[in-house]
Formats: sequence, structure tokens, C-alpha cells
Amino acid sequence: MATTEPCVHIVDDEASVRDALTFLFGSHGLAARSYDGGPALMQALDSGPLRGCIVLDVRMEPHSGLQVHDALVERGVRVPVIFLSGHGDIPMAVDALKKGAFDFLEKPFAGDALVERVQRALRVEAAQQASAARGDEREARMASLSEREREVMLRVAAGKLNKVIADELHVSMRTVEVHRAWVYAKLGVRSGAEVATLLASGASLSA
Repeated sequence: MATTEPCVHIVDDEASVRDALTFLFGSHGLAARSYDGGPALMQALDSGPLRGCIVLDVRMEPHSGLQVHDALVERGVRVPVIFLSGHGDIPMAVDALKKGAFDFLEKPFAGDALVERVQRALRVEAAQQASAARGDEREARMASLSEREREVMLRVAAGKLNKVIADELHVSMRTVEVHRAWVYAKLGVRSGAEVATLLASGASLSA
């Protein structure tokens, strides 16, 4: 079953390691869920997106941590991944960082060091989720605009006066004023500058 709340997802093919890390994170108030390898993690992903971060061992069977990470990248999973690597695995872990992994920790490691990195990863993931939510809200607000309101919005964002907008759209100034008011209300802004900022933030104009 997919985890919708932030959680530390531990992926290791050794039960003793999974148990030790689950206890470690639990002692610091962090929810944790463990998987005995890549297939189990992928099965969880099939049920829906995961929240939190992934702690992934490099050397595992039947699939290495690097193979699992490649599969996560292919799926477009953006959850931060922290690799646990032996000394000989560091070049491989560095390569994984280039592919988007969040961090890696060399074995043996101090428990507090791992917890600190996990907490940092969780903060980053939470910020990503908040940013995505704001983006979804922007898209919804944009989608609520009529075609005429969008035409007015683009001209307002460009700093054009109501008279100029009215001439370009072949409507009265009063009509422009009404549309401008509706644009402000629907987008939750108070000025043309705020409209411009909203558009610059990447909100789509598609319905």
C-alpha cells in the first residue's frame, strides 16, 4: 500500500539492517517503512506516489541500489534518495548524485549523521510538495478565466492602460474595467504587477 504521509523508506536486502534503521529513525520520531529490495519498493510505487525520502543501499540483490535508482529516475520519482555505500562504492554513488540522488553516506556511519541527512531530505521534499501545491492552485485559477479575461490579463500584465486595452480589443473602457476586476478576483491579486509576477512564476494559460 502506498504511503501518502512523509516517511523514511528503507531499501536493504539485509533484515538486520532494515530493523536497525527502522529503530534508529523511530527513536528520532521519524516514521519508517522498510523494503527487502527494489522489487518491493517498485510494488509500493505501483500503488501510488511515495512521500518522504528513500534510504537506499548500493549493494543489494537481485537489483543493486544503482539499478533501483535508475528505475526511479525513469519513473520520474522526485523523492530524495540517500545512498548508503561502502568505501569501494563511492565512485558509483557519486555517479548517482549526477543522476539526481540527494546524498550518500559512506559505511560505517554514525546514526546521528544519517538522521541529520534524512531530516534535511524530508525538509526538501516537504518544500517540493508545497511548491507543487502552489503550482496546482495557480493552474486552477488560470483555468477559471474566460477567453476574454485572458486577453485582458495578458495586456494588464504588460502594463497597458485600460484605454489602450479597450482600443486593442474593440470594447468599452467599462468592459475592460469589469474584466480586469474579475481577473484580479479569480487570480487572487490586487495589481497588474502581481498578475505579471504570477505569469512569470510559470502558471500555464491552458484550460
